[in-house]
Amino acid sequence: MFQGSIVALVTPMHKDGSLDEGSLRKLVEFHIEQGTDAIVAMGTTGESATLNEKEHCHVIRQVVEMVSGRIPVIAGTGANSTTEAIDLTRCAAEAGADACLLVTPYYNKPTQEGLVLHYKAIAAAVDIPQILYNVPGRTACNMLPETVAKLKDVANIVGVKDATGDMAVGKALIELSDDSFSVYSGDDATSCELILMGAKGSITVTGNVAPAKVHQMCEKALAGDDQGAKAIDKKLQPLHGDLFIESSPIPVKWAVCELGLIENGIRLPMTWLSKQYESTVQQAMAKAEL
Repeated sequence: MFQGSIVALVTPMHKDGSLDEGSLRKLVEFHIEQGTDAIVAMGTTGESATLNEKEHCHVIRQVVEMVSGRIPVIAGTGANSTTEAIDLTRCAAEAGADACLLVTPYYNKPTQEGLVLHYKAIAAAVDIPQILYNVPGRTACNMLPETVAKLKDVANIVGVKDATGDMAVGKALIELSDDSFSVYSGDDATSCELILMGAKGSITVTGNVAPAKVHQMCEKALAGDDQGAKAIDKKLQPLHGDLFIESSPIPVKWAVCELGLIENGIRLPMTWLSKQYESTVQQAMAKAEL
């Protein structure tokens, strides 16, 4: 259903932290022109943790309207409250999103049984394709492949985003995949390798800054062009690492601002990139030939 470079879009803000809809429109057009295959609106890279529910739903509606069916829009609707996740997912469905991406509940550390019941409840409540999302390094909650196996045959659960960076976990998930359930990389540094192994694409942070190159890498990897995909990815590796030199989305928003696409706005408790790291990110951008 979805494949290729799926950009986890940053949410443009003014310097006071308010939403910047003009820059949002500019970003959407930039990604469509550059070949991005799909957009994730209001994922964790979009600062979903610091936008309230009204703002969250508003951004999703705006992106759906701006994209106007040209590429798929996947809405980030995960929460650590099942009720809140259902409300956000329902909002995304009503807005016309093509699918939802649901991060595992963070902080409260549910059991594996709790994860199964959480995702089944959301799937039962809202009839929209849903992608599971595991990023234990940020949520303190690790969804095991055995748990994914219990969810993959739920009718509207269509995939999983694996951001562990653990290729053994990725391999186990790919072994579960079939025509109705896909695996997506959520770790830019290992995304090329995971796609070559059988994943269907990358839900990418780097794609915010180098959309054409990430699209081309994904395209070649999906076609089985090992050498071509790795050649592009080699130039992107410094970005893959240095866009996390401080907590994401701090470095990536700075880089997108350097490209002239957004203002230097971010919402507390996130802060703008520390001066000491600016040259590091600039050098990574230069190595990627941006």
